[in-house]
Order: sequence, then structure tokens, then C-alpha cells
Amino acid sequence: MDNLPTDGTPLASTPLTRAVLELDEYAAGLGWDQPSRLFALVDTARLRAEEPELAGQLGLDEDSEQTAAALTPVEQDELPTGAPLDEFLATIAWPEAVAGCAMTVERLMLPQSAEAAVPDELQEEGSEEKLSEWVAEHPERQEVRLTVAVLRDGTRESALRLRAKDSTTEVLTGAGLVPGLADALAATFEE
Repeated sequence: MDNLPTDGTPLASTPLTRAVLELDEYAAGLGWDQPSRLFALVDTARLRAEEPELAGQLGLDEDSEQTAAALTPVEQDELPTGAPLDEFLATIAWPEAVAGCAMTVERLMLPQSAEAAVPDELQEEGSEEKLSEWVAEHPERQEVRLTVAVLRDGTRESALRLRAKDSTTEVLTGAGLVPGLADALAATFEE
């Protein structure tokens, strides 16, 4: 029973799930209305072995069972503003030392009941900006923060936090919550 979190943090069964929840908490600490953030995920044991000074600066110099199987997120430079996210991600190629990558983004979402009401002309190619405006004005819109991570082997994990329920205990997790962003992140590992 000593391994149960006492702060309301959901249990994480895999290193990737733990990394996603850690990044969700990091983003939550920064508050809302933040830019998207990109992270490299590196194997903690490999980081300790190959970069001991950096590992020490990150507080990873203890050799424990938990850190031996862990992934360490390393935040990348700020993303360029104005560039579509999918186009920006298409320019990224990670070095072999990077085991995976993750991203936090804030978006507006509509419930499925409202999606059926989207006017046909806003669903056409080239209408993205007008569709975004329509969603932003919709009374049922929800602000969400998405944290999505993928590993080189294709493993995926996501966390979704609603602004209206901004609590660690209300975070949803699952591998298939944000398939489009997961696909774009996975493509950064293709040659």
C-alpha cells in the first residue's frame, strides 16, 4: 500500500503513462492559455549512464527501481507561432537517444451532440479558420488540455484535462484519446 499516491494523482501502470501524467501536472502548474509544448522522452537509465552531469542536475542520480524503468521528459525550444502543428511536426527528426516524444496542446472541443450541427460549408477544405471561429463561439464548447506521447515502437498514451474540471483526479487517460496528434508525433520517428 506504500505505492498508492496520496495527492489524488491517478495510478500509472507504465513508464509512458507516468510520463504523460507528469507532463499533465507540469502543464497544469503553468496554468491555462499556454502555448503548445514539445518534449523529448529519454530513457532515464540511459540518460544517467551517458549524461551523468545532466542527470544530476535533473535529480536523477539515485539508482532506484522506479527511475530504472522511467522516461525523463526534456522540454524542447518554444514552438514557432503561426505554423500549423502538423506542418511543424513534419519537420522534426529525433536522434536515436530519444525513446519517444510528447506534446501538450490546448484546444476547444464540442460534445458529439454539437458536432452534428456543424454547417456543411465549414467542413470543406480551406474552411478551418471559419470552423475554429464557429467552435469558439459555440455555447457547448469545452476548453481542454491534451497531453499525448508516443514511443519509437508505436506505443501511445494520452491525457485529457477539461478546464471546467481542472483537477488531477478528473484527468482522463487512454492510448486512443487523440489519434490525430498521436499519428503526427509517431511520424517524427519515421525515416
